[in-house]
Amino acid sequence: MFDNKEKTNIDALGEFGLIHHLTKNIALVQKSTIKGVGDDAAVLDFEGKRMLVSTDMLLEGIHFDLAYTPLKHLGYKAVQVNLSDIYAMNGTATQVTVSLGMSSKFPIEAVEELYEGIYIACEKYGVDLVGGDTSASKQGLVLSVTSIGYANAEDVVYRDGAQEGDLICVSGDLGGAYVGLQLLEREKMVYLENPNIQPDLEGKDYIVERQLKPEARRDIIDLLKEIDIKPTAMIDVSDGLASEIMHICKQSQKGCSIYEEKIPLDPMTFETAREFGLDPTVCALSGGEDYELLFTIKQSDYEKIKFKMDVTIIGHITEPASGCNLVTKSGNIHPLKAQGWNAFPTNESDTVKQPE
Repeated sequence: MFDNKEKTNIDALGEFGLIHHLTKNIALVQKSTIKGVGDDAAVLDFEGKRMLVSTDMLLEGIHFDLAYTPLKHLGYKAVQVNLSDIYAMNGTATQVTVSLGMSSKFPIEAVEELYEGIYIACEKYGVDLVGGDTSASKQGLVLSVTSIGYANAEDVVYRDGAQEGDLICVSGDLGGAYVGLQLLEREKMVYLENPNIQPDLEGKDYIVERQLKPEARRDIIDLLKEIDIKPTAMIDVSDGLASEIMHICKQSQKGCSIYEEKIPLDPMTFETAREFGLDPTVCALSGGEDYELLFTIKQSDYEKIKFKMDVTIIGHITEPASGCNLVTKSGNIHPLKAQGWNAFPTNESDTVKQPE
């Protein structure tokens, strides 16, 4: 959280003064950005390419908890989760817009910290912040980010292109973000019971960062271009591996077999899940928020990718009648179930992003 001793009320600047204050130092880096912040709309030029647009909303108490989410991390994450959608289309992300709803409890310094994270993400991924909106909010902090990008028509990858026999690949490792969330929630409860006890996160940096500061996998898109592979289908892992592969299979009208022993798990994720009495495989299948890329490739591309670090082949696409299945380490076959995050929980106490 911000720690400035002196606070500046937002009403001291007003809406337009706040917008100017937050955007006055923006430096545009994309040739496609003709006009950014400062007019009624941004003006972009993609020279006949396919434009890609995606929007995500993050709400306080639903998608994040400010008890353990630093505002700088939140701003960074808000951009990342949107860029991930552009990369999942095999595209290049170029611009974002950011809309913000906030209550009067947030001083200028808090908003500056949030935007610092936004700017860091934009700079790291070479995207321009070209607009947005601000509003008062009585429901807590609300962040809505729209990402914009492009791709050549022949390069766009959809979810519906998987073919029988295709190999199923995933980047990075899975389950870390969900296990990191469990750790943060535990330490929050300990703190609420006894504020004198400091959070015990020692040695857990990786999984905490997976939750608070995920990274969109632009590098995987660059790798696939480098080794001349165009996936047949692709999606980002925001709601858990099971949910995402079932999206691909449903839209491609195919089945799949996923092998439990092939699912990539970081040792810290595995060990911490066990400490919480959780099945690490279930965390990977249903946890979500990993923002890795899940994609299918032709079998003929196997030689190109088999030794590439940070990409794991975890199964293959089957005929529709086979359904979507998990082959366990012991060789048993179980139908996959989409137990990812429920966006509309019926239990009001179920407020922070959790698997169903």
